Amino acid sequence: MPSVLIVDDEPNIRRMVGALLGAEGYEVREAPDGARALSLAVETDPDVALIDLMMPGEFDGMAVLGALRERIPDLPVVMMSGRAGLGDAVRATKLGAYHFLEKPLTPEGVLLALAGAIELRRTRREMQALREDLGLAGAMVGESLGMRRVRDFIARIGPTDARVLITGESGTGKELVAAAIHNASTRHDRPFVRVNCAAIPRDLLESEMFGHEKGSFTGATERRIGRFELAHRGTLLLDEVGDLGAEAQAKLLRAIEAGEIERVGGSKPIAIDVRIISATNKDLVRGSREGTFREDLLFRLNVIPLEVPPLRERPDDIAALVRHFSALHRLRTGRAVPRWSDEALELLARHRWPGNVRELANIVERLAILHPGADVDAGEVCQVLSIDPAAPQTSTAAVLPDVAGLDAPLSELLDDYERTLILRALSSAQGNIAEAARRLQTDRPNLYRRMRRLGIGGDGSSPASAAPAIV
Repeated sequence: MPSVLIVDDEPNIRRMVGALLGAEGYEVREAPDGARALSLAVETDPDVALIDLMMPGEFDGMAVLGALRERIPDLPVVMMSGRAGLGDAVRATKLGAYHFLEKPLTPEGVLLALAGAIELRRTRREMQALREDLGLAGAMVGESLGMRRVRDFIARIGPTDARVLITGESGTGKELVAAAIHNASTRHDRPFVRVNCAAIPRDLLESEMFGHEKGSFTGATERRIGRFELAHRGTLLLDEVGDLGAEAQAKLLRAIEAGEIERVGGSKPIAIDVRIISATNKDLVRGSREGTFREDLLFRLNVIPLEVPPLRERPDDIAALVRHFSALHRLRTGRAVPRWSDEALELLARHRWPGNVRELANIVERLAILHPGADVDAGEVCQVLSIDPAAPQTSTAAVLPDVAGLDAPLSELLDDYERTLILRALSSAQGNIAEAARRLQTDRPNLYRRMRRLGIGGDGSSPASAAPAIV
């Protein structure tokens, strides 16, 4: 039986509307003022609230609406008034009201508005339950120290509106962390909109971000709403923000500072209320020093920095992640999941995972497809990871010098060591970048970035000034 909370200072309104709803099978609760309404709503969690706009005292209908949005964000609210104007209706809608009814009320109008509001809440809850079943609700998998720190940090920063810059290697789950921050915020029932700054052509980026008016450029056959407007009152994730060009960075900075945007071809500013979360695998601090990323924009985005640890730093989470991805595969396909031996899990935990969690998810899915309901042991894992089980494990001590003889800064020593590893891989691969990346267990774009940073040419050449010091 759906429940309705009626909030009105007029007893006759509460009595007549209550009788109508009771006859239709609703469970009815009443409150004569805003304070009692808020208390009842928190205690009983109704399916919908029907609130009068004009009530005596400071805690009027608009104040009750605002308080309910903070305390019970997913509760649909239908406002009603006999003396409100268009401005009041617009203001109530902006505050989150589902519908606005004018008095005198009609039975059809009340029943239709409440039915729609209850259907909205039911749909929201079903979507949330489905996301949780599919593992897409932003839950962090793993109990390693690194993941506990990330989870605790999300709990502290989630309820704020502070801008967050999430950093970490490719495949570590930065988008999942951003979704978890959104779900922990007061905006969790509002849109969570993602824009991949690296995937959008630069000449279309402004249109994607801010929208455009019909006829503003060739091919603009209709008005388009940009990502900022779609995320109004919600959260906007700027994924791969380090790939934005200089012009896009300037326009993004202006939108953040002004709190408004203009569509391409438009002449009227549009106010936006958006929490911005950014994510990148680039070093934006270095980029700001080198002039590839605006320092003032970095200051705006990096209010709260959050680094996601790579998978190789959390081997204790491998078994939990394997079970998690196996369960997701079963939900998607209905096929039985493999039985993972301890030796298989140990091998997975010892792998370096250059592709991080994304790579692990692909490996688990591959093994689940190849061995449904069967045993997966060390042999199967060695095969998919291209590991020779007879090959001896490389010892780090064999390639590192005695620290007692070192007199260079740590950053230089690490760069020299990384340069040596890359040059050796390129040499053994006869200059083939793809093969060298495979041997180093990374992807080609990451290897190219590291080579450019270290001054290594595409043919494996290294300038004399960058000659390796560790051999």
